[in-house]
Amino acid sequence: MSDTTPAAPPPVPPPAPSTGGFGAPAGYPVNLELERGYDVQNWRPLVNWLLAIPQVIVLWVLELVAFVLWVISFFAVLFTKKNPFVAFQTMVFRYYWRVNSFIAFMRNEYPPFDFATEPGAGVSDPAVVTIEDPGEMNRWLPLVKWLLAIPHLIVLYFLGIAVFFVGIVAFFAVLFTGKWPEGLRDFVVGFARWYARVYAYLFFLTDAYPPFSLH
Repeated sequence: MSDTTPAAPPPVPPPAPSTGGFGAPAGYPVNLELERGYDVQNWRPLVNWLLAIPQVIVLWVLELVAFVLWVISFFAVLFTKKNPFVAFQTMVFRYYWRVNSFIAFMRNEYPPFDFATEPGAGVSDPAVVTIEDPGEMNRWLPLVKWLLAIPHLIVLYFLGIAVFFVGIVAFFAVLFTGKWPEGLRDFVVGFARWYARVYAYLFFLTDAYPPFSLH
Protein backbone atom coordinates (compact mmCIF):
# COMPACT_ATOMS: atom_id res chain seq x y z
CA MET A 1 0.00 0.00 0.00
CA SER A 2 1.53 3.37 -1.04
CA ASP A 3 2.08 6.14 1.44
CA THR A 4 -0.36 8.97 0.62
CA THR A 5 0.62 11.25 3.50
CA PRO A 6 1.15 14.74 2.00
CA ALA A 7 4.57 16.30 2.36
CA ALA A 8 4.92 18.92 5.05
CA PRO A 9 4.95 22.48 3.65
CA PRO A 10 8.31 24.24 3.66
CA PRO A 11 8.94 26.48 6.69
CA VAL A 12 7.96 30.10 6.33
CA PRO A 13 11.09 32.27 6.13
CA PRO A 14 11.50 34.80 8.96
CA PRO A 15 10.57 38.41 8.13
CA ALA A 16 13.36 40.70 7.02
CA PRO A 17 14.65 43.02 9.77
CA SER A 18 13.32 46.55 9.75
CA THR A 19 15.63 49.07 8.12
CA GLY A 20 13.84 52.11 9.48
CA GLY A 21 12.90 53.09 5.95
CA PHE A 22 10.56 52.19 3.16
CA GLY A 23 12.79 50.31 0.70
CA ALA A 24 14.14 51.50 -2.63
CA PRO A 25 12.30 51.64 -5.95
CA ALA A 26 13.27 48.56 -7.94
CA GLY A 27 16.46 49.14 -9.89
CA TYR A 28 17.21 52.64 -8.65
CA PRO A 29 21.01 53.00 -8.37
CA VAL A 30 21.12 55.08 -5.16
CA ASN A 31 19.85 53.91 -1.80
CA LEU A 32 20.16 54.82 1.87
CA GLU A 33 19.12 52.76 4.91
CA LEU A 34 19.47 52.60 8.68
CA GLU A 35 19.70 48.92 9.52
CA ARG A 36 19.04 48.86 13.25
CA GLY A 37 16.13 48.85 15.66
CA TYR A 38 14.30 51.87 17.03
CA ASP A 39 15.58 51.57 20.62
CA VAL A 40 18.12 54.20 21.71
CA GLN A 41 19.63 54.90 25.11
CA ASN A 42 17.64 57.65 26.84
CA TRP A 43 20.61 59.97 27.37
CA ARG A 44 21.72 59.96 23.73
CA PRO A 45 19.75 63.08 22.72
CA LEU A 46 21.68 65.05 25.35
CA VAL A 47 25.24 64.13 24.38
CA ASN A 48 25.49 62.66 20.88
CA TRP A 49 25.96 66.08 19.30
CA LEU A 50 28.89 66.73 21.66
CA LEU A 51 30.51 63.33 21.13
CA ALA A 52 30.25 63.83 17.37
CA ILE A 53 32.43 66.97 17.25
CA PRO A 54 35.61 65.12 16.09
CA GLN A 55 33.55 63.43 13.39
CA VAL A 56 32.05 66.74 12.29
CA ILE A 57 35.54 68.20 11.82
CA VAL A 58 36.58 65.21 9.69
CA LEU A 59 33.33 65.45 7.72
CA TRP A 60 33.90 69.15 7.05
CA VAL A 61 37.31 68.36 5.52
CA LEU A 62 35.84 65.52 3.43
CA GLU A 63 33.05 67.76 2.15
CA LEU A 64 35.57 70.43 1.17
CA VAL A 65 37.50 67.86 -0.86
CA ALA A 66 34.22 66.54 -2.31
CA PHE A 67 33.32 70.04 -3.51
CA VAL A 68 36.66 70.44 -5.30
CA LEU A 69 36.24 67.03 -6.94
CA TRP A 70 32.69 67.94 -7.95
CA VAL A 71 34.04 70.92 -9.92
CA ILE A 72 36.65 68.69 -11.60
CA SER A 73 34.10 65.96 -12.30
CA PHE A 74 31.90 68.50 -14.15
CA PHE A 75 34.59 68.84 -16.81
CA ALA A 76 35.47 65.14 -16.67
CA VAL A 77 31.91 64.15 -17.56
CA LEU A 78 31.63 66.93 -20.11
CA PHE A 79 34.73 65.80 -22.03
CA THR A 80 35.08 62.09 -21.23
CA LYS A 81 31.55 61.02 -20.20
CA LYS A 82 33.07 59.48 -17.05
CA ASN A 83 33.20 60.58 -13.41
CA PRO A 84 36.41 59.19 -11.87
CA PHE A 85 35.39 60.22 -8.35
CA VAL A 86 32.20 58.19 -7.86
CA ALA A 87 33.75 55.90 -5.23
CA PHE A 88 35.20 58.78 -3.21
CA GLN A 89 32.01 60.84 -3.35
CA THR A 90 30.01 57.79 -2.25
CA MET A 91 32.34 57.35 0.71
CA VAL A 92 31.84 61.01 1.68
CA PHE A 93 28.07 60.73 1.65
CA ARG A 94 28.23 57.44 3.54
CA TYR A 95 30.36 59.23 6.16
CA TYR A 96 27.84 62.08 6.22
CA TRP A 97 24.96 59.68 6.87
CA ARG A 98 26.82 57.84 9.63
CA VAL A 99 27.67 61.07 11.45
CA ASN A 100 24.26 62.67 11.04
CA SER A 101 22.34 59.56 12.09
CA PHE A 102 24.45 59.66 15.26
CA ILE A 103 23.91 63.39 15.86
CA ALA A 104 20.18 62.83 15.35
CA PHE A 105 20.37 60.22 18.18
CA MET A 106 19.01 57.47 15.94
CA ARG A 107 21.80 55.14 17.06
CA ASN A 108 24.02 54.29 20.02
CA GLU A 109 26.96 53.11 17.87
CA TYR A 110 29.70 55.69 17.42
CA PRO A 111 30.43 56.28 13.71
CA PRO A 112 33.71 54.68 12.62
CA PHE A 113 36.57 56.74 11.24
CA ASP A 114 36.34 54.77 8.02
CA PHE A 115 37.37 56.08 4.59
CA ALA A 116 37.13 52.92 2.48
CA THR A 117 35.94 53.59 -1.05
CA GLU A 118 35.73 50.05 -2.41
CA PRO A 119 32.35 48.29 -1.97
CA GLY A 120 32.48 45.85 0.93
CA ALA A 121 35.92 47.02 2.08
CA GLY A 122 34.77 49.35 4.82
CA VAL A 123 33.79 48.81 8.44
CA SER A 124 30.32 47.36 8.96
CA ASP A 125 27.88 50.03 10.15
CA PRO A 126 24.06 50.29 10.39
CA ALA A 127 24.02 53.53 8.37
CA VAL A 128 24.23 52.32 4.77
CA VAL A 129 24.61 54.26 1.52
CA THR A 130 25.01 52.48 -1.81
CA ILE A 131 25.55 54.16 -5.17
CA GLU A 132 26.11 52.06 -8.28
CA ASP A 133 28.89 53.23 -10.59
CA PRO A 134 27.05 54.83 -13.54
CA GLY A 135 29.73 53.98 -16.11
CA GLU A 136 29.44 56.13 -19.21
CA MET A 137 27.30 59.20 -18.59
CA ASN A 138 25.46 61.75 -20.69
CA ARG A 139 28.02 64.50 -21.30
CA TRP A 140 25.39 67.27 -21.59
CA LEU A 141 23.39 66.60 -18.43
CA PRO A 142 25.87 68.41 -16.13
CA LEU A 143 24.81 71.62 -17.87
CA VAL A 144 21.16 71.27 -16.89
CA LYS A 145 20.98 69.02 -13.81
CA TRP A 146 20.85 72.00 -11.46
CA LEU A 147 17.78 73.23 -13.34
CA LEU A 148 16.09 69.83 -13.47
CA ALA A 149 16.65 69.35 -9.73
CA ILE A 150 14.88 72.58 -8.69
CA PRO A 151 11.50 70.87 -8.03
CA HIS A 152 13.25 68.38 -5.75
CA LEU A 153 15.08 71.15 -3.88
CA ILE A 154 11.80 72.96 -3.25
CA VAL A 155 10.15 69.81 -1.88
CA LEU A 156 13.19 68.97 0.23
CA TYR A 157 13.16 72.46 1.71
CA PHE A 158 9.64 71.99 3.08
CA LEU A 159 10.31 68.40 4.12
CA GLY A 160 13.37 69.68 5.98
CA ILE A 161 11.14 72.00 8.01
CA ALA A 162 8.96 69.01 8.90
CA VAL A 163 12.07 67.01 9.88
CA PHE A 164 13.06 69.80 12.28
CA PHE A 165 9.76 69.52 14.18
CA VAL A 166 9.88 65.72 14.04
CA GLY A 167 13.31 65.95 15.69
CA ILE A 168 11.88 67.98 18.57
CA VAL A 169 9.15 65.41 19.18
CA ALA A 170 11.67 62.56 18.91
CA PHE A 171 14.02 64.28 21.39
CA PHE A 172 11.48 63.97 24.18
CA ALA A 173 10.24 60.57 23.00
CA VAL A 174 13.73 59.08 23.22
CA LEU A 175 14.50 60.94 26.44
CA PHE A 176 11.48 59.48 28.23
CA THR A 177 10.89 56.16 26.44
CA GLY A 178 14.28 55.17 25.04
CA LYS A 179 12.79 54.62 21.60
CA TRP A 180 12.35 56.58 18.39
CA PRO A 181 8.68 56.54 17.30
CA GLU A 182 8.69 54.16 14.35
CA GLY A 183 6.76 56.33 11.90
CA LEU A 184 8.76 59.44 12.73
CA ARG A 185 12.13 57.75 12.25
CA ASP A 186 10.96 56.17 9.00
CA PHE A 187 10.04 59.66 7.80
CA VAL A 188 13.48 61.07 8.71
CA VAL A 189 15.29 58.17 7.04
CA GLY A 190 13.06 58.60 3.99
CA PHE A 191 13.95 62.29 3.85
CA ALA A 192 17.67 61.42 4.08
CA ARG A 193 17.20 58.86 1.30
CA TRP A 194 15.53 61.43 -0.96
CA TYR A 195 18.28 63.93 -0.18
CA ALA A 196 20.97 61.34 -0.98
CA ARG A 197 19.46 60.69 -4.40
CA VAL A 198 19.28 64.38 -5.27
CA TYR A 199 22.84 64.81 -4.02
CA ALA A 200 24.01 61.90 -6.18
CA TYR A 201 22.22 63.37 -9.19
CA LEU A 202 23.73 66.84 -8.75
CA PHE A 203 27.22 65.52 -8.00
CA PHE A 204 27.26 63.49 -11.22
CA LEU A 205 27.13 60.12 -9.46
CA THR A 206 24.11 59.02 -11.50
CA ASP A 207 22.10 60.17 -14.50
CA ALA A 208 18.92 58.54 -13.18
CA TYR A 209 16.44 61.27 -12.27
CA PRO A 210 15.50 61.00 -8.57
CA PRO A 211 11.97 59.79 -7.77
CA PHE A 212 9.63 62.05 -5.84
CA SER A 213 9.45 59.50 -3.07
CA LEU A 214 10.57 58.74 0.47
CA HIS A 215 10.75 55.06 -0.51
